[in-house]
Amino acid sequence: MNPNFEHLLVRAEQLIGRIESILPQPLSAPDWGAAIAWRYRKRSNGHGVLEPVRHVAAMRLSDLQEIDAQKEKIVRNTEQFVQGRPANNVLLTGARGTGKSSLVKACLNAFAAQGLRLIEMDKSDLTDLPDIVEVVAARPEKFIVFCDDLSFEEGEPGYKALKSILDGSVAAATPNVLIYATSNRRHLLPEYMKENLSYQHSEDGELHPGEVVEEKISLSERFGLWVSFYPFSQDEYLVIVRQWLTALGVPESAIEAARAEALVWALERGSRSGRVAYQFARDFAGRHGVSAS
Repeated sequence: MNPNFEHLLVRAEQLIGRIESILPQPLSAPDWGAAIAWRYRKRSNGHGVLEPVRHVAAMRLSDLQEIDAQKEKIVRNTEQFVQGRPANNVLLTGARGTGKSSLVKACLNAFAAQGLRLIEMDKSDLTDLPDIVEVVAARPEKFIVFCDDLSFEEGEPGYKALKSILDGSVAAATPNVLIYATSNRRHLLPEYMKENLSYQHSEDGELHPGEVVEEKISLSERFGLWVSFYPFSQDEYLVIVRQWLTALGVPESAIEAARAEALVWALERGSRSGRVAYQFARDFAGRHGVSAS
């Protein structure tokens, strides 16, 4: 073979290899037996991969206090899902630190033995959601695609991708995939005072939202189940503090003495949320010699 031609072939193969490395690649299925939860991540070359979560937070439904009504709705919907009955995509909204994402994790642990699995996605990657649905469609497990702290700014591409997959895409949703999302915004998009001017009044005084408002409402309306969370009262906060102190192994006598400190802790942070209660309990337990489990 002509040396020049052989050299040309080598260079051509190298060039093809480089081109293939930057071309979009189909999402590969992971080892589904390696974990009960995965994270979807984009590599530097733009290719997506499902990474197993080796250590899932050991959150139990019984750990979550003062949100019984919300818990009942989410557990019922998730149970319907894993049993192969109709269930809804879920939007959990409301005050920060009130247990929205913790409830989703607790449901995963509660129903994992029945085949429930979770895939966590960032909102920036939601344009790849159809690829994930395609990968898991033939699996016997039930998958929750989980988007934590979800909100969009104007024009973000993930907004339309999520809207399409929830309801409106030509492709039918697979029966083994649901989307659970948490957000501090009820309608997932920023709302401005000027948009109230787009509301219209009919002759009989009925109020109709304008196109801008309708567009912002349309995404959240595609979630079949809305679950709202509210700030805790002082008594509710103290109940949650007691529960976490007990779970961490703090003696009853010390728990009684912790009440005043717990209130000061919340006052300093300007919040009586479940997250603040958990953080106080860990600090208190650590200062009183309780070993980490």
